Amino acid sequence: MSAPPAPKHFLQFRDFTREEFDHLFERTRWIKDRFKRYELYQPLRDRTLAMVFEKASTRTRVSFEAGMNQLGGIAINLNRHDTQLSRGEPIEDVARVISRMVDVVMIRTFEQAIIERFAAHSRVPVINGLTNEYHPCQILADVFTYVEHRGSIQGRTVAWVGDANNVCATWLQAAAILDFRMHVATPPGYEVDPRAAGLADTSRLSVFADPMEACRGADLVTTDVWTSMGFEAENEARCKAFADYQVDAGMMAMAKPDALFMHCLPAHRGEEVAAEVIDGPQSVVWDEAENRLHAQKALLELLVCGRVAP
Repeated sequence: MSAPPAPKHFLQFRDFTREEFDHLFERTRWIKDRFKRYELYQPLRDRTLAMVFEKASTRTRVSFEAGMNQLGGIAINLNRHDTQLSRGEPIEDVARVISRMVDVVMIRTFEQAIIERFAAHSRVPVINGLTNEYHPCQILADVFTYVEHRGSIQGRTVAWVGDANNVCATWLQAAAILDFRMHVATPPGYEVDPRAAGLADTSRLSVFADPMEACRGADLVTTDVWTSMGFEAENEARCKAFADYQVDAGMMAMAKPDALFMHCLPAHRGEEVAAEVIDGPQSVVWDEAENRLHAQKALLELLVCGRVAP
């Protein structure tokens, strides 16, 4: 008997092709429209999602749990202390066991190597809910949000201002796949590392010392907190280093008049973004947050059911 085909995983943004993302965006739109019309759509009846959390979460847990329920399935929430991981059970053994009991797994953890090891021993699809290196579900929702408001992102310019963190790295991967430009402005010592971001082609990346110049002519301006989870000890130093990198009205004025502002949340008003921006007319952060739900439902549908026709 031949071995079953290896499951499809979503561990980095570059795990999918442009054609697969186009499909996901169309399915996200369709699923969201059905949701808004209160029309039941439950392709995952009798299917189970295991959610493994080693990092705290609000949006990731709610969006995956609610999304799985809305698709007709159930979601099981596991944090580190609920499992034998807290007692040193190898991640490979956890993967072998859990993947025999559920249909899909979402993991929010620390090093990317952890989720890669889990996926290598899983019988079912594995989704990266966030690692130190990447946040592909966030950028899936972010790009869909741009498409929803402004149409195709191809050929557009996205300005990233702030820390070159896991969200920034994933934006860089998205630019390479979906063919748009990235302007990245970070303080000295916090520069983007294309190799660490998994970026083989840097032709769509432009690096700026001046965040105002990075925002010039941008179609979208986006940022994140200055101190990500796991770097709390550096908070004071980071606040000093990033003091000139707050996205404010002046930066937004450098972008195109119809430019959007995004933030993956949670946000610190008065630090990485001014209240007048995140709460202003160009901000789409609440649509962006909601679209985590709908984009992840399309992702779950694809990974569990395969390609579904419109």
